[in-house]
Amino acid sequence: MKLLFDQGTPAPLRGNLHEHTVDTLAEKGWSDKDNGELLDLAEREGYEVFGTTDQNLRYQQNLTGRQIGIIVLLSTAWPDVRLRMRESREAISLVRPGEVREVSI
Repeated sequence: MKLLFDQGTPAPLRGNLHEHTVDTLAEKGWSDKDNGELLDLAEREGYEVFGTTDQNLRYQQNLTGRQIGIIVLLSTAWPDVRLRMRESREAISLVRPGEVREVSI
């Protein structure tokens, strides 16, 4: 699966998702994009999941008809996120286009 992580998503998470292709906003040069433009770009590039820690994204964007799923990590702290790897992997595998899944941390 092709994933895109925002700047708040802990970088070490990427190393624990070997079965996926993971890019970051910084690598893509998209750090300055607003959420609507960012989701449009991600969909055009074929990303299936957007990983973020922005808990307000679902309220700021109309996700109806979106082709990308959103995973929201409820913490930016790697030690805490690391303890929820199983839940993070499950959320990634289950999220559907236009859906938001939160990973409680």
